[in-house]
Amino acid sequence: MCELFAPGCCVILIDSSVWIDLLRERQTVPVFRVRRILLEELACIAPVILQELLQGARSGAQLSLLRSRFSALPMLSPSTATYAEAGALFARCRWAGITPRSPHDCLIAQIAIEHAVPLLHDDRDFERMAEVEPRLRLVSG
Repeated sequence: MCELFAPGCCVILIDSSVWIDLLRERQTVPVFRVRRILLEELACIAPVILQELLQGARSGAQLSLLRSRFSALPMLSPSTATYAEAGALFARCRWAGITPRSPHDCLIAQIAIEHAVPLLHDDRDFERMAEVEPRLRLVSG
């Protein structure tokens, strides 16, 4: 497991919950961390996170700007097996009495697991998923 901000640290998958707070200029611990991660050039995203960010665009101009900026980040892509494992993670969470609010979050968690990278988030569902799936490494506020 890499130490956050250590020299040679692994990349960090940034969830849309943190990106949205950054775009809204909220002052939260995860936003502070993502700014530092960006300076260290350690941030990466996944296609589903890009989708979540783009669907919130308020205009064509903002859509173009968001697409340009976020598409420039390293992308961790899922495979077909990733989707199956994300579905299995959702089911295992339900069996444990936890129902994630979004199946997208299970996909994001599974991408982080498969790529062996920590996930920076500001979403309580990831904390609960990590109780079910110990391979999910989280960086939270």
